[in-house]
Amino acid sequence: MPEAPDIETAWLQLLEGTPGTRQGDPLVVEAAYAQSRLRALFPFPTHGTLHFLCAAPPPWPGSDRDRLPFIVCGEQPYKIYTPDYGELLGEAATPEEAAALLVAHLPDAVGEDADE
Repeated sequence: MPEAPDIETAWLQLLEGTPGTRQGDPLVVEAAYAQSRLRALFPFPTHGTLHFLCAAPPPWPGSDRDRLPFIVCGEQPYKIYTPDYGELLGEAATPEEAAALLVAHLPDAVGEDADE
């Protein structure tokens, strides 16, 4: 399955449910898109989670610049973890709360150049 070539296309494919592309939990995707800092990142749904990358793939192996928190989707509560499930940062009852909690744990300057 081909990856989107850029951040804008990746969000468009997720929001529209474009066939043949990675898809995530629609409610979590919409809540994440509503957050300008997350909208500036490449959304990467995989294995029931929604991850975020600083740029469209590649590079993959050993890239520390994309070690960002992520949301575990599916059933409530939504959980936000540090990379590799290192630490549970918190739980949220709604997708909107989950997206806001993730934004609160983003490193400084990540996604900050996004338009409010």
